[in-house]
Amino acid sequence: MSKIIVAATPVVGHTGPLLRIAGHLAGLGHEVLFLGGSRFAAQAAAANCAFRALPGAADYDDRDLAASFPERERVPVGPERLAWDAMHIFGDPAPAQLDELRRILRDFPATAVVYDSLFLGGVALSLDRKADYRPLMVAVSTFPLMLGSRDTAPFGPGLLPPVNEQERAAYAALADRLAELGRPVTDHLRRTFATAGVALPEGERARVFAEAADHFLQLTVPGFEYPRSDLPGNVRFVGGLPIAAARDEELPEWWPELETVRAQGRRVVVVTQGTVANGDLTALVVPTLRALAGREDLLVVAATARRDGVQLLTAALPGLPRNSRAAGYVPFTALLPHADLLISNGGYGGVHTALGYGVPLVIAAESEDKPEVAARVEWSGSGLNLRTGRPTVESLAAAVNQVLADPSYRDRAEALRAELADHRALDVIADLVSGSG
Repeated sequence: MSKIIVAATPVVGHTGPLLRIAGHLAGLGHEVLFLGGSRFAAQAAAANCAFRALPGAADYDDRDLAASFPERERVPVGPERLAWDAMHIFGDPAPAQLDELRRILRDFPATAVVYDSLFLGGVALSLDRKADYRPLMVAVSTFPLMLGSRDTAPFGPGLLPPVNEQERAAYAALADRLAELGRPVTDHLRRTFATAGVALPEGERARVFAEAADHFLQLTVPGFEYPRSDLPGNVRFVGGLPIAAARDEELPEWWPELETVRAQGRRVVVVTQGTVANGDLTALVVPTLRALAGREDLLVVAATARRDGVQLLTAALPGLPRNSRAAGYVPFTALLPHADLLISNGGYGGVHTALGYGVPLVIAAESEDKPEVAARVEWSGSGLNLRTGRPTVESLAAAVNQVLADPSYRDRAEALRAELADHRALDVIADLVSGSG
Protein backbone atom coordinates (compact mmCIF):
# COMPACT_ATOMS: atom_id res chain seq x y z
CA MET A 1 0.00 0.00 0.00
CA SER A 2 1.02 3.62 -0.57
CA LYS A 3 1.68 6.71 1.50
CA ILE A 4 -0.68 9.46 0.32
CA ILE A 5 -1.10 13.12 1.28
CA VAL A 6 -4.57 14.62 0.90
CA ALA A 7 -4.65 18.42 1.19
CA ALA A 8 -7.50 20.92 1.24
CA THR A 9 -8.19 24.61 1.60
CA PRO A 10 -9.80 25.10 5.06
CA VAL A 11 -13.23 25.88 3.60
CA VAL A 12 -15.95 23.32 4.27
CA GLY A 13 -17.06 23.03 0.62
CA HIS A 14 -13.49 22.16 -0.36
CA THR A 15 -12.51 20.14 2.70
CA GLY A 16 -15.59 17.91 2.91
CA PRO A 17 -15.06 16.15 -0.44
CA LEU A 18 -11.32 15.74 0.18
CA LEU A 19 -12.02 14.17 3.58
CA ARG A 20 -14.36 11.70 1.85
CA ILE A 21 -11.56 10.82 -0.55
CA ALA A 22 -9.01 10.52 2.27
CA GLY A 23 -11.29 8.21 4.25
CA HIS A 24 -11.86 5.99 1.23
CA LEU A 25 -8.15 5.66 0.55
CA ALA A 26 -7.45 4.91 4.22
CA GLY A 27 -10.17 2.28 4.15
CA LEU A 28 -8.36 0.57 1.28
CA GLY A 29 -5.28 0.24 3.47
CA HIS A 30 -3.24 3.23 2.27
CA GLU A 31 -1.38 5.32 4.85
CA VAL A 32 -3.06 8.70 4.48
CA LEU A 33 -2.03 12.03 5.98
CA PHE A 34 -4.59 14.84 5.76
CA LEU A 35 -3.32 18.42 5.60
CA GLY A 36 -6.00 21.01 6.30
CA GLY A 37 -7.67 23.39 8.72
CA SER A 38 -7.26 22.56 12.40
CA ARG A 39 -11.02 22.54 12.94
CA PHE A 40 -11.21 19.42 10.77
CA ALA A 41 -8.77 17.35 12.89
CA ALA A 42 -11.47 15.23 14.50
CA GLN A 43 -13.04 14.47 11.12
CA ALA A 44 -9.66 13.36 9.75
CA ALA A 45 -9.19 11.08 12.76
CA ALA A 46 -12.67 9.64 12.22
CA ALA A 47 -11.60 8.86 8.64
CA ASN A 48 -8.57 6.93 10.01
CA CYS A 49 -6.11 9.48 8.67
CA ALA A 50 -3.10 11.08 10.27
CA PHE A 51 -3.56 14.84 10.50
CA ARG A 52 -1.39 17.92 10.06
CA ALA A 53 -2.83 21.40 10.57
CA LEU A 54 -1.99 24.13 8.10
CA PRO A 55 0.54 26.56 9.56
CA GLY A 56 -0.12 30.07 10.85
CA ALA A 57 -2.43 32.34 8.87
CA ALA A 58 -3.08 29.56 6.33
CA ASP A 59 -5.19 27.90 9.03
CA TYR A 60 -8.19 30.25 8.98
CA ASP A 61 -11.76 29.37 9.95
CA ASP A 62 -14.21 29.74 7.09
CA ARG A 63 -17.13 30.06 9.53
CA ASP A 64 -15.86 33.55 10.37
CA LEU A 65 -13.87 34.87 7.42
CA ALA A 66 -14.36 38.41 8.70
CA ALA A 67 -12.15 37.58 11.68
CA SER A 68 -9.24 36.43 9.52
CA PHE A 69 -9.89 38.78 6.58
CA PRO A 70 -11.60 41.90 7.99
CA GLU A 71 -10.87 43.94 4.87
CA ARG A 72 -12.92 41.45 2.79
CA GLU A 73 -16.15 42.87 4.21
CA ARG A 74 -15.47 46.15 2.44
CA VAL A 75 -15.28 44.46 -0.99
CA PRO A 76 -18.60 44.33 -2.91
CA VAL A 77 -20.10 40.90 -3.59
CA GLY A 78 -19.58 39.90 -7.21
CA PRO A 79 -16.52 40.06 -9.48
CA GLU A 80 -14.58 42.29 -7.08
CA ARG A 81 -15.11 39.88 -4.17
CA LEU A 82 -14.16 36.91 -6.37
CA ALA A 83 -10.92 38.65 -7.36
CA TRP A 84 -10.14 39.54 -3.75
CA ASP A 85 -10.76 35.95 -2.64
CA ALA A 86 -8.53 34.60 -5.41
CA MET A 87 -5.67 36.79 -4.24
CA HIS A 88 -5.98 36.57 -0.50
CA ILE A 89 -8.09 33.61 0.64
CA PHE A 90 -6.66 31.18 -1.90
CA GLY A 91 -3.47 32.86 -3.13
CA ASP A 92 -1.69 34.28 -0.09
CA PRO A 93 -1.57 30.95 1.82
CA ALA A 94 0.15 29.17 -1.09
CA PRO A 95 3.77 29.62 0.10
CA ALA A 96 2.94 28.35 3.59
CA GLN A 97 0.98 25.44 2.09
CA LEU A 98 3.91 24.54 -0.14
CA ASP A 99 6.42 24.77 2.72
CA GLU A 100 4.26 22.43 4.80
CA LEU A 101 3.96 19.95 1.94
CA ARG A 102 7.74 19.96 1.57
CA ARG A 103 8.21 19.44 5.33
CA ILE A 104 5.78 16.54 5.34
CA LEU A 105 7.45 14.90 2.34
CA ARG A 106 10.81 14.86 4.11
CA ASP A 107 9.44 12.47 6.75
CA PHE A 108 6.48 11.01 4.90
CA PRO A 109 7.65 10.05 1.39
CA ALA A 110 4.24 10.01 -0.25
CA THR A 111 3.87 8.58 -3.72
CA ALA A 112 0.83 10.80 -4.42
CA VAL A 113 -0.67 14.09 -3.33
CA VAL A 114 -4.42 14.49 -3.82
CA TYR A 115 -5.38 18.14 -3.42
CA ASP A 116 -8.34 20.45 -3.73
CA SER A 117 -7.73 22.29 -7.00
CA LEU A 118 -7.72 25.68 -5.23
CA PHE A 119 -5.18 24.49 -2.69
CA LEU A 120 -2.54 26.51 -4.49
CA GLY A 121 0.32 25.00 -2.50
CA GLY A 122 -0.49 21.83 -4.43
CA VAL A 123 -0.39 23.76 -7.70
CA ALA A 124 2.97 25.24 -6.68
CA LEU A 125 4.39 21.79 -5.91
CA SER A 126 3.11 20.54 -9.27
CA LEU A 127 4.92 23.43 -10.98
CA ASP A 128 8.13 23.15 -8.95
CA ARG A 129 10.55 21.94 -11.58
CA LYS A 130 13.46 22.23 -9.14
CA ALA A 131 12.01 19.75 -6.68
CA ASP A 132 14.33 16.84 -5.92
CA TYR A 133 11.32 14.61 -5.62
CA ARG A 134 7.74 15.17 -6.62
CA PRO A 135 4.91 12.68 -6.08
CA LEU A 136 2.06 12.08 -8.48
CA MET A 137 -0.12 15.19 -8.28
CA VAL A 138 -3.90 14.71 -8.49
CA ALA A 139 -6.08 17.84 -8.40
CA VAL A 140 -9.76 17.46 -7.52
CA SER A 141 -12.17 20.24 -8.51
CA THR A 142 -15.11 20.75 -6.14
CA PHE A 143 -16.69 23.61 -8.12
CA PRO A 144 -17.64 24.20 -11.78
CA LEU A 145 -14.88 23.85 -14.36
CA MET A 146 -13.27 27.28 -14.69
CA LEU A 147 -11.30 26.64 -17.87
CA GLY A 148 -11.84 29.18 -20.59
CA SER A 149 -12.74 27.83 -24.01
CA ARG A 150 -13.76 29.02 -27.45
CA ASP A 151 -16.89 26.91 -26.87
CA THR A 152 -18.06 28.63 -23.67
CA ALA A 153 -18.64 32.04 -22.17
CA PRO A 154 -15.94 33.36 -19.81
CA PHE A 155 -16.24 31.93 -16.31
CA GLY A 156 -17.90 34.05 -13.64
CA PRO A 157 -21.02 35.85 -14.92
CA GLY A 158 -23.00 32.63 -15.34
CA LEU A 159 -23.58 32.96 -19.09
CA LEU A 160 -24.69 30.02 -21.22
CA PRO A 161 -22.45 28.74 -24.06
CA PRO A 162 -22.64 30.60 -27.38
CA VAL A 163 -25.24 29.45 -29.89
CA ASN A 164 -23.92 31.30 -32.95
CA GLU A 165 -20.83 33.07 -34.28
CA GLN A 166 -22.08 36.46 -33.14
CA GLU A 167 -22.27 35.27 -29.53
CA ARG A 168 -18.92 33.53 -29.87
CA ALA A 169 -17.29 36.78 -30.98
CA ALA A 170 -18.98 38.72 -28.19
CA TYR A 171 -17.76 36.21 -25.61
CA ALA A 172 -14.22 36.36 -26.99
CA ALA A 173 -14.26 40.14 -26.58
CA LEU A 174 -15.66 39.77 -23.05
CA ALA A 175 -12.94 37.24 -22.22
CA ASP A 176 -10.29 39.74 -23.31
CA ARG A 177 -11.83 42.45 -21.11
CA LEU A 178 -12.09 40.15 -18.13
CA ALA A 179 -8.49 39.01 -18.61
CA GLU A 180 -7.37 42.63 -18.54
CA LEU A 181 -9.46 43.31 -15.44
CA GLY A 182 -8.03 40.17 -13.88
CA ARG A 183 -4.42 41.10 -14.57
CA PRO A 184 -3.89 42.43 -11.01
CA VAL A 185 -5.00 39.04 -9.67
CA THR A 186 -2.61 37.17 -11.95
CA ASP A 187 0.24 39.55 -11.10
CA HIS A 188 -0.47 39.13 -7.39
CA LEU A 189 -0.44 35.34 -7.68
CA ARG A 190 2.72 35.44 -9.78
CA ARG A 191 4.47 37.42 -7.02
CA THR A 192 3.07 35.08 -4.36
CA PHE A 193 4.35 31.98 -6.16
CA ALA A 194 7.72 33.67 -6.69
CA THR A 195 8.15 34.11 -2.92
CA ALA A 196 7.91 30.31 -2.72
CA GLY A 197 10.53 29.94 -5.45
CA VAL A 198 8.06 28.79 -8.10
CA ALA A 199 7.42 30.49 -11.45
CA LEU A 200 3.79 30.79 -12.51
CA PRO A 201 3.68 30.24 -16.27
CA GLU A 202 2.08 32.67 -18.69
CA GLY A 203 -1.42 31.93 -19.89
CA GLU A 204 -4.97 31.75 -18.64
CA ARG A 205 -4.80 31.26 -14.88
CA ALA A 206 -7.35 28.46 -14.61
CA ARG A 207 -5.74 26.54 -17.46
CA VAL A 208 -2.26 26.91 -15.97
CA PHE A 209 -3.54 25.57 -12.64
CA ALA A 210 -5.34 22.65 -14.27
CA GLU A 211 -2.52 21.62 -16.60
CA ALA A 212 0.01 21.73 -13.73
CA ALA A 213 -1.46 18.55 -12.23
CA ASP A 214 -0.70 15.10 -13.55
CA HIS A 215 -4.44 14.44 -13.34
CA PHE A 216 -7.19 17.04 -12.96
CA LEU A 217 -10.44 15.41 -11.85
CA GLN A 218 -13.74 17.25 -12.17
CA LEU A 219 -16.39 16.02 -9.72
CA THR A 220 -19.27 15.95 -12.18
CA VAL A 221 -20.46 14.23 -15.35
CA PRO A 222 -20.43 15.45 -18.97
CA GLY A 223 -24.18 15.97 -18.81
CA PHE A 224 -23.67 18.75 -16.26
CA GLU A 225 -20.68 20.50 -17.84
CA TYR A 226 -20.35 22.41 -21.09
CA PRO A 227 -18.59 20.53 -23.91
CA ARG A 228 -15.18 21.93 -24.84
CA SER A 229 -13.29 20.98 -27.98
CA ASP A 230 -10.08 22.36 -26.43
CA LEU A 231 -10.19 20.52 -23.10
CA PRO A 232 -6.67 19.66 -21.81
CA GLY A 233 -5.84 15.99 -22.00
CA ASN A 234 -5.28 15.63 -18.25
CA VAL A 235 -8.84 16.76 -17.39
CA ARG A 236 -11.28 13.99 -16.63
CA PHE A 237 -14.93 13.93 -15.55
CA VAL A 238 -15.24 11.34 -12.80
CA GLY A 239 -18.76 11.93 -11.48
CA GLY A 240 -19.78 13.15 -8.06
CA LEU A 241 -18.69 11.52 -4.84
CA PRO A 242 -21.09 8.82 -3.63
CA ILE A 243 -23.86 10.13 -1.44
CA ALA A 244 -22.82 9.50 2.15
CA ALA A 245 -25.09 7.53 4.43
CA ALA A 246 -27.20 9.65 6.76
CA ARG A 247 -25.59 10.24 10.13
CA ASP A 248 -27.34 9.29 13.33
CA GLU A 249 -28.86 12.64 14.14
CA GLU A 250 -32.01 13.50 16.00
CA LEU A 251 -34.69 14.20 13.42
CA PRO A 252 -37.30 16.92 13.91
CA GLU A 253 -40.59 15.93 15.48
CA TRP A 254 -42.49 16.59 12.25
CA TRP A 255 -40.39 14.03 10.33
CA PRO A 256 -43.12 11.32 10.17
CA GLU A 257 -45.18 13.67 7.98
CA LEU A 258 -42.72 13.02 5.15
CA GLU A 259 -43.74 9.39 5.14
CA THR A 260 -47.42 10.19 4.58
CA VAL A 261 -47.33 13.27 2.37
CA ARG A 262 -47.58 11.42 -0.95
CA ALA A 263 -50.47 9.34 0.32
CA GLN A 264 -52.22 12.65 0.92
CA GLY A 265 -51.66 13.73 -2.68
CA ARG A 266 -49.12 16.39 -1.63
CA ARG A 267 -45.56 17.10 -2.72
CA VAL A 268 -42.46 18.15 -0.80
CA VAL A 269 -40.46 21.28 -1.61
CA VAL A 270 -37.15 21.77 0.22
CA VAL A 271 -35.49 25.19 0.49
CA THR A 272 -31.98 25.89 1.77
CA GLN A 273 -29.28 28.54 1.60
CA GLY A 274 -26.54 25.98 2.13
CA THR A 275 -23.98 25.76 4.90
CA VAL A 276 -22.14 29.07 4.37
CA ALA A 277 -24.40 31.87 3.06
CA ASN A 278 -27.14 31.19 5.60
CA GLY A 279 -26.73 34.12 7.98
CA ASP A 280 -29.54 36.10 6.36
CA LEU A 281 -32.47 33.78 5.72
CA THR A 282 -34.49 36.62 4.18
CA ALA A 283 -32.48 36.16 0.96
CA LEU A 284 -34.18 32.91 -0.11
CA VAL A 285 -35.74 30.86 2.69
CA VAL A 286 -38.19 33.49 3.95
CA PRO A 287 -39.48 34.56 0.49
CA THR A 288 -39.91 30.90 -0.47
CA LEU A 289 -42.07 30.21 2.57
CA ARG A 290 -44.10 33.33 1.79
CA ALA A 291 -44.43 32.39 -1.89
CA LEU A 292 -45.78 28.94 -1.10
CA ALA A 293 -47.89 29.80 1.95
CA GLY A 294 -51.45 28.59 1.53
CA ARG A 295 -50.48 25.83 -0.93
CA GLU A 296 -52.25 22.91 0.71
CA ASP A 297 -50.87 20.61 -1.99
CA LEU A 298 -47.29 21.24 -0.74
CA LEU A 299 -45.25 20.56 2.36
CA VAL A 300 -42.42 23.11 2.42
CA VAL A 301 -39.31 22.20 4.41
CA ALA A 302 -36.84 24.95 5.36
CA ALA A 303 -33.45 23.31 5.95
CA THR A 304 -31.50 26.16 7.53
CA ALA A 305 -28.22 24.24 8.14
CA ARG A 306 -27.73 26.21 11.38
CA ARG A 307 -28.15 25.15 14.97
CA ASP A 308 -29.96 28.43 15.60
CA GLY A 309 -31.69 28.33 12.23
CA VAL A 310 -35.22 27.77 13.47
CA GLN A 311 -34.92 30.69 15.88
CA LEU A 312 -33.51 32.94 13.15
CA LEU A 313 -36.30 31.92 10.79
CA THR A 314 -39.11 32.49 13.24
CA ALA A 315 -37.62 35.88 14.15
CA ALA A 316 -37.61 36.89 10.47
CA LEU A 317 -41.01 35.35 9.76
CA PRO A 318 -43.16 35.26 12.92
CA GLY A 319 -45.75 32.56 12.62
CA LEU A 320 -44.55 30.07 10.01
CA PRO A 321 -47.13 29.23 7.33
CA ARG A 322 -49.25 26.16 8.13
CA ASN A 323 -47.69 24.16 5.30
CA SER A 324 -44.09 24.91 6.38
CA ARG A 325 -41.72 22.94 8.58
CA ALA A 326 -38.29 24.15 9.72
CA ALA A 327 -35.13 22.45 10.89
CA GLY A 328 -31.57 23.31 11.83
CA TYR A 329 -29.28 20.51 10.72
CA VAL A 330 -31.08 17.74 8.87
CA PRO A 331 -29.23 15.20 6.68
CA PHE A 332 -29.96 15.77 3.01
CA THR A 333 -29.39 12.07 2.44
CA ALA A 334 -32.48 11.42 4.57
CA LEU A 335 -34.49 14.43 3.38
CA LEU A 336 -33.97 14.52 -0.40
CA PRO A 337 -35.42 11.07 -1.15
CA HIS A 338 -38.74 12.60 -0.07
CA ALA A 339 -38.30 15.79 -2.12
CA ASP A 340 -40.04 16.72 -5.36
CA LEU A 341 -38.05 19.97 -5.72
CA LEU A 342 -35.03 21.64 -4.15
CA ILE A 343 -34.77 25.44 -4.03
CA SER A 344 -31.22 26.52 -3.21
CA ASN A 345 -28.55 29.16 -3.71
CA GLY A 346 -26.52 26.86 -5.91
CA GLY A 347 -23.79 25.17 -3.89
CA TYR A 348 -22.01 22.70 -6.20
CA GLY A 349 -22.07 19.82 -3.72
CA GLY A 350 -25.71 20.34 -2.72
CA VAL A 351 -26.83 20.53 -6.35
CA HIS A 352 -25.05 17.27 -7.14
CA THR A 353 -26.60 15.62 -4.08
CA ALA A 354 -30.05 16.64 -5.32
CA LEU A 355 -29.29 15.36 -8.82
CA GLY A 356 -28.01 12.15 -7.26
CA TYR A 357 -31.59 11.59 -6.14
CA GLY A 358 -33.11 12.84 -9.41
CA VAL A 359 -34.56 15.95 -7.75
CA PRO A 360 -35.09 18.99 -10.04
CA LEU A 361 -33.99 22.43 -8.92
CA VAL A 362 -34.76 26.12 -8.67
CA ILE A 363 -31.55 28.10 -8.14
CA ALA A 364 -31.23 31.64 -6.77
CA ALA A 365 -27.51 32.36 -6.99
CA GLU A 366 -25.45 35.48 -6.48
CA SER A 367 -22.02 34.97 -4.92
CA GLU A 368 -18.82 32.95 -5.44
CA ASP A 369 -19.14 30.31 -8.18
CA LYS A 370 -22.88 29.86 -7.65
CA PRO A 371 -24.08 31.80 -10.76
CA GLU A 372 -22.04 29.31 -12.81
CA VAL A 373 -23.72 26.39 -11.03
CA ALA A 374 -27.11 27.97 -11.71
CA ALA A 375 -26.26 28.36 -15.39
CA ARG A 376 -25.36 24.67 -15.62
CA VAL A 377 -28.66 23.73 -14.01
CA GLU A 378 -30.41 25.80 -16.68
CA TRP A 379 -28.26 24.43 -19.53
CA SER A 380 -28.75 20.82 -18.43
CA GLY A 381 -32.53 21.27 -18.26
CA SER A 382 -32.65 20.00 -14.66
CA GLY A 383 -34.15 23.16 -13.23
CA LEU A 384 -34.66 26.92 -13.39
CA ASN A 385 -32.10 29.69 -12.93
CA LEU A 386 -33.63 32.77 -11.29
CA ARG A 387 -30.48 34.84 -11.99
CA THR A 388 -30.55 36.57 -8.62
CA GLY A 389 -29.66 35.74 -5.05
CA ARG A 390 -32.73 37.58 -3.71
CA PRO A 391 -35.71 36.50 -5.78
CA THR A 392 -39.15 38.00 -5.31
CA VAL A 393 -42.05 36.10 -3.82
CA GLU A 394 -43.78 36.24 -7.20
CA SER A 395 -40.81 34.84 -9.16
CA LEU A 396 -40.41 31.99 -6.68
CA ALA A 397 -44.09 31.07 -6.86
CA ALA A 398 -43.97 31.06 -10.66
CA ALA A 399 -40.75 28.98 -10.74
CA VAL A 400 -42.15 26.34 -8.41
CA ASN A 401 -45.33 26.12 -10.48
CA GLN A 402 -43.32 25.72 -13.68
CA VAL A 403 -40.96 23.01 -12.45
CA LEU A 404 -43.64 20.97 -10.72
CA ALA A 405 -45.99 21.22 -13.71
CA ASP A 406 -43.47 20.36 -16.43
CA PRO A 407 -42.19 16.75 -16.20
CA SER A 408 -39.16 17.53 -18.40
CA TYR A 409 -37.28 18.95 -15.40
CA ARG A 410 -37.74 15.77 -13.40
CA ASP A 411 -36.84 13.72 -16.49
CA ARG A 412 -33.56 15.60 -16.95
CA ALA A 413 -32.74 15.33 -13.25
CA GLU A 414 -33.41 11.58 -13.47
CA ALA A 415 -31.13 11.31 -16.51
CA LEU A 416 -28.35 13.03 -14.59
CA ARG A 417 -28.99 10.75 -11.62
CA ALA A 418 -28.41 7.75 -13.90
CA GLU A 419 -25.29 9.34 -15.41
CA LEU A 420 -23.87 10.10 -11.97
CA ALA A 421 -24.59 6.52 -10.88
CA ASP A 422 -22.56 5.22 -13.83
CA HIS A 423 -19.40 7.00 -12.61
CA ARG A 424 -17.13 5.89 -9.78
CA ALA A 425 -15.03 8.86 -8.67
CA LEU A 426 -13.53 7.14 -5.63
CA ASP A 427 -12.51 4.11 -7.68
CA VAL A 428 -10.83 6.36 -10.28
CA ILE A 429 -8.85 8.17 -7.61
CA ALA A 430 -7.85 4.92 -5.89
CA ASP A 431 -6.63 3.50 -9.20
CA LEU A 432 -4.62 6.63 -9.97
CA VAL A 433 -2.80 6.77 -6.64
CA SER A 434 -2.11 3.02 -6.88
CA GLY A 435 -0.58 3.42 -10.34
CA SER A 436 -3.26 1.47 -12.16
CA GLY A 437 -5.49 4.34 -13.35
